[in-house]
Amino acid sequence: MTRSSQLRRLHFLNALFAPLTGHDLYLAQQIDDAISSSLPEAETHAACGELVEPSDPSFAAAAARLFERLCAAQPAHGFFHWDASADDTGATPLFTRAGVMQGLKQLAAYPESTLLVTNLRAAHCPPTRRWTERRRREYDDTLVFIRDLAAARSRRNANLNLLFL
Repeated sequence: MTRSSQLRRLHFLNALFAPLTGHDLYLAQQIDDAISSSLPEAETHAACGELVEPSDPSFAAAAARLFERLCAAQPAHGFFHWDASADDTGATPLFTRAGVMQGLKQLAAYPESTLLVTNLRAAHCPPTRRWTERRRREYDDTLVFIRDLAAARSRRNANLNLLFL
């Protein structure tokens, strides 16, 4: 794993676990080590002398499960994870709206909440394809659409953290 991808992953963990880490990258590194070592793929990668990539879907899912358990212990904080590449329709505006609205409805009861969107880039451009100008524009439009939808459909007095990975 490159140094920049490791730093990206640490910043993601720091943003996701901010209530726990207090924005301390050292604590984020400890969470990263714990998640990476708990993954079944970690043994395979360790034998080859490489680390699990931050964009690995299993890493994002493990981090989401850990954060969901943390939020379950705090009744005033809600959490919803939407994986855009869970099916082939995640990149379409209609299904993006449906997935995000499902999360926003679930989070409406909480004064503070986190909406985690993962694999949006992979939904717009699978790893076997190239990024074209059209795909990049559609991806940017989807990001703006999700931000605007979250702003319009969340309570004014609620604190909603919107994270993309």
